[in-house]
Amino acid sequence: SIVIISVTFAATLLAQRSVVRVRAEGIAEPTLDGPLGAIHRILGKVGDTLEDGRERDEFLDHKQRIKSLQSGVTAWLTLGDKNHVYWAERGGRKQTIVTLRSAPIDVAPALRKHLFGCGTSVTCTSATLAMGGQIEPFAARIGADTARAIVVKSPFDFERNMRVFVASDVPLPSPQEAKLALDVLADYVSFCVAQVRGGTLVLFTSYTDMRAIATTLEPVFRAAGRPFLIQGAELSRTELTNQMRDLGNAVLFGTDSFWTGVDVPGDSLAQVIITRLPFDPPTHPITEAKCEHIRDAGGSPFNELTLPDALIKFRQGIGRLIRTQTDRGLVTLLDSRLLAKSYGRLFLDCLPQTEFTTLTRETRSQKFHPFA
Repeated sequence: SIVIISVTFAATLLAQRSVVRVRAEGIAEPTLDGPLGAIHRILGKVGDTLEDGRERDEFLDHKQRIKSLQSGVTAWLTLGDKNHVYWAERGGRKQTIVTLRSAPIDVAPALRKHLFGCGTSVTCTSATLAMGGQIEPFAARIGADTARAIVVKSPFDFERNMRVFVASDVPLPSPQEAKLALDVLADYVSFCVAQVRGGTLVLFTSYTDMRAIATTLEPVFRAAGRPFLIQGAELSRTELTNQMRDLGNAVLFGTDSFWTGVDVPGDSLAQVIITRLPFDPPTHPITEAKCEHIRDAGGSPFNELTLPDALIKFRQGIGRLIRTQTDRGLVTLLDSRLLAKSYGRLFLDCLPQTEFTTLTRETRSQKFHPFA
């Protein structure tokens, strides 16, 4: 990615949205090409006058970096590779930093050629690569079709140390039921948090939904003496995680990046609540381009991309709970599509604990049983 500060560029291309895909070349003038070329030539001339040594090496390194920057800008402006997707992002405190980005639509050919197919030993490990015990779909997506794969059973005793609850009466996601669904989700989160003495991590797929429910429940948590933490305030993910670990009974609300990378062993994280299945909307340029690529090949973007990605992220979210062999706790799932949709069974099959209890607001007082 290349970062340049340009108020004018942000005010035009990125006026309405902070992330915009670029589909045609000529979106901006190549005003940097001349200056970057001049800097490249000057660095080369200066470097040629120096004796061999560290100083000359540094000049030549800077020369190469400038050339790479020039080539990158040119490739972005001309959409230089038909197998890549190109987009721009606006960011920074004042929203004046524009980042030009590109990415391959299909990474398999490049990884197959430059990594898995060049005779070098490569080991890929993760707790969430296999789906339903099968790792072949993931291997095909990264170009490792011929690699030897092993699925190793987890050392954790999930049957004894994890309890899973699934709410069946939360309204399905829809514009018509959005307000009611948020009210029901807030009611469930409040109830489930109150029943668990340790900490609870509540995972969202929408920052807007997270903020709305936080507005409703933060006073409730404060009144109950429960420390409340939320992504997007003043603290980073690492700082929020450390606070949760230290406080012992905090409630942490998070989206996206909090589905991975949160490591809080013990009772400080005794419950993970997933409010919605983690389907990414096909609006990001990479996802959009991949969906088009699959559709053009006669495939199904939902079955080949959206669903597999959601299953992996779902497993990653579940994985925040049991971090050591002595951990135990609850997974509470508040998306009724798990029971109402045919693909719901695929998510349930991803659970390391095969047994689960179905809840409604009428029955939860009798059925929701945390560990003592």
